[in-house]
Amino acid sequence: MIRICFVCLGNICRSPMAEYMMKAKINELNLSDEFYIVSRATSYEEEGNGIYPPAKRKLESMNIPISFHKSICLEKKDYNLYDYFICMEERNISNALRIFGNDKEHKIFKLLDKDIADPWYTDDFDSTYNDLEKGLNKLIDSLTKKNND
Repeated sequence: MIRICFVCLGNICRSPMAEYMMKAKINELNLSDEFYIVSRATSYEEEGNGIYPPAKRKLESMNIPISFHKSICLEKKDYNLYDYFICMEERNISNALRIFGNDKEHKIFKLLDKDIADPWYTDDFDSTYNDLEKGLNKLIDSLTKKNND
């Protein structure tokens, strides 16, 4: 089983959007039994809060199923629980490294070569969705190819 943790600052916009989008894509490919997917924050500022309402509306408008969500912060012990930590921006990588202490197993990556803008600040959920879509498609291609090799 491939265990993926999507990471952003507050775990109320980008990382839960990526989590639910990835789950929907994996389900469409009938690969749900092969993946375990969650999302986490690198900050406690939104701890316990649900997905940000405009992010939720964007997912619903794209027919992406959403289950109960509450923001949870990464902890040092999480490093051993997941195969990949997929970050939305460079700052998330720095924060994850601060939390974990290091990345000796090279599990921390950015979803795209560029930072994915935080729609909490930009209010542009369409662009964030499009960037997530592009990154997730590449990630799925990479992971399914790796599993088939």
